[in-house]
Amino acid sequence: MTYCVGILVREGLVMIADTRTNAGVDNISVFRKLHLFEAPGRLVIGLASAGNLAVSQSVLTLLTEGFENPKTGETERLISADSMFKAAQMVGRAIRQVHRVDGITQEQQQSGAFDVTVLLGGQVKGGRLRLFMVYSAGNFIEATTDTPYLQIGEHKYGKPILDRSITEQTDLYDALKLGLISMDSTIRSNLSVGLPIDLLVVRRDAIEPDLTYRIDETEPYFHDLRERWSAALREAHQAIPKPPYRMSSDGSEPGD
Repeated sequence: MTYCVGILVREGLVMIADTRTNAGVDNISVFRKLHLFEAPGRLVIGLASAGNLAVSQSVLTLLTEGFENPKTGETERLISADSMFKAAQMVGRAIRQVHRVDGITQEQQQSGAFDVTVLLGGQVKGGRLRLFMVYSAGNFIEATTDTPYLQIGEHKYGKPILDRSITEQTDLYDALKLGLISMDSTIRSNLSVGLPIDLLVVRRDAIEPDLTYRIDETEPYFHDLRERWSAALREAHQAIPKPPYRMSSDGSEPGD
């Protein structure tokens, strides 16, 4: 399992992904799940994946090296996409092609479910900055002003933080901070998600990364953020009055 989140705000895009993969508690490895595709001045795209690692790597290889579009006969590479919508369609086709080639054999051998989900975010020059989630079937949805973030993998622990705090108007680096808090909450609650964490920040219309960064166990800001967030939660719950729901001395309920 993994956790990846993309946040699309007025100023730009934030993408965050952990790197842990595991096949049991004693078989844990580190693999990069957030990848950057860049053609300077023309295109910048971040791609994060969750699910079966073999499937994810096959999809990534197709998108990098190229594969044939059955309708046009042309070789397609993600770096050659001329719009983000077409890039999302291309990711969907790559997933379906891997499924056609490998899916039946994998299911017959019971080596694991064919499962991959992709976050795709970025901008092609002349187009809008966009964020998509592409499913295992190859279809996809897009982040909107009403839902400015998308998550894949083990998302439930980090979702309440984003629900309460992220809007389209959120400052770009506040969005990064909130995404990291969301990631920390997930890491604390699920052993299948862990450091290092990869980050990508893209400013709207810049057509280049504003930040690419990896956070490991020694990174001071993330350590400080974890401690401050834990302390803030303790202070917040201590500042809220205790519930008035106590039994009276005669055994009656409050308000009787």
